[in-house]
Amino acid sequence: MIALLIAIPVAAALIVPFLRKQAHIVFFAMTLLLAAVAAYVALHGFAVLNAMPPWPMFFTLTADKFSILMIVLIAIVALVTAFASLSFTNDYTYYALASLAIAGMNGIMLVNDIFTLYVFIEVASLATFALIAFNRNVEGFEAAFKYIILSTVATTFILLGIFILYGITGGVSFAEISVGVKRPESVKPGLFCLMLLAAGFLVKSGFVPFHTWVPDAYGASPNPISITLAGIITKAVGLYALIRIAVTVIGVTPAISMIMLVIGIITAVTGAVLAINQPDGKRMLAYSSISQMGYIVLGIFSGNPIGVVGGVFHLFNHAILKSLLFINMASLESSTKSRELEKYSGIGEKMPVTSGTFAVGSLSIAGIPPLNGFFSKLFILIGLFAAKQTAIGVLATLASVLTLWYFLVFQRKVIFGKASEAVASVREAPLTYIIPAVLLAAISIVTGIGFSPTISAFIAPAADVLMNAASDATSAGVLP
Repeated sequence: MIALLIAIPVAAALIVPFLRKQAHIVFFAMTLLLAAVAAYVALHGFAVLNAMPPWPMFFTLTADKFSILMIVLIAIVALVTAFASLSFTNDYTYYALASLAIAGMNGIMLVNDIFTLYVFIEVASLATFALIAFNRNVEGFEAAFKYIILSTVATTFILLGIFILYGITGGVSFAEISVGVKRPESVKPGLFCLMLLAAGFLVKSGFVPFHTWVPDAYGASPNPISITLAGIITKAVGLYALIRIAVTVIGVTPAISMIMLVIGIITAVTGAVLAINQPDGKRMLAYSSISQMGYIVLGIFSGNPIGVVGGVFHLFNHAILKSLLFINMASLESSTKSRELEKYSGIGEKMPVTSGTFAVGSLSIAGIPPLNGFFSKLFILIGLFAAKQTAIGVLATLASVLTLWYFLVFQRKVIFGKASEAVASVREAPLTYIIPAVLLAAISIVTGIGFSPTISAFIAPAADVLMNAASDATSAGVLP
């Protein structure tokens, strides 16, 4: 069953060149089918996870509650991207590349060996390179080139880490690596490999100081690809892989955790500061996205169960909210033909649905109750203070205040400001933007008001995977 999560988008990528005029319909149908399979897997849990794939494969597929959560997020963002793409293009190459990116991300979630993980990371990354430059303009080519160069550096680190791990453990499966690095003579080499892998994954995720490609890529990409990049791609090819390898496979020491906390808080603060006074809407959201990725790391590596739950919840929330905010920005850009925020003044009365859903997304990502972003940030901060990381907790709180500041300024000047002549003839965005925006805003509101059942049903089981892995590493003597 879970093999379908890879097979469906691969099949779509193969079909669209033969159905060029119906490429958008094929892609949209693929995302609907993918969402149905992801929902089935999520509802039936492990009952379908051990089923044999429908054909012989060179690698095995497995899933746990953490990867299932990510699969659901990929399906949601893919469906949103399909809606937005209907107003963008009918070019079959676009839909083939987008399908391959989705297949690569799902593969990352389901494999259980590090080399195949790398292969799927590169599948998703290569498709993303081309999609960033899809508009074939100078801005897009420059952004794609930066991404390629930095990603090549990241790939070098990742491959070096994989080769050394194979040398010290004798295998590439997660199980073989997990056992191999627990041998006394392999602990230090294993941690060195973890540092190499972490460096590669942090580059692909856009963490500070490897963040310079992010605003260029998000800004230059076609709007549907900006939604996908911010919503899920950077999390899948970088952050998820880092968490999977560091926490559940190799294990981390307190020193490594502290390093990750420092990187997380620097990223959270730097992203928030750089987002202030950004004149370009997509670049502002890009820097905000960098900041929120830092919060996820703060929660996951806090070493506190509440913090880990908060980190996983913020991972979920960030995928939903950044997809929402970028589709709102796509609506504004399509209606005004500009990404300059000053030209949006007073647009609230002209585009009430877009403005309302943007308010939901921005207030939630800033941590305003009772929206979902408030609870995930609250849990992260509680986890940091409970873990006696007081200084980092204070800085994280200040970064959240900065986030609230620049989003409130945006709301005051743009949404509720005095209408300018530039927006006099503006009308509400098309339904291809409105429908997914309303859907994502509803998810934010429902999972915020109903945060307790949301955490119990979806977030806590995923967080348990990480906490149990850390506990096993400690009992095995890997974590002093």
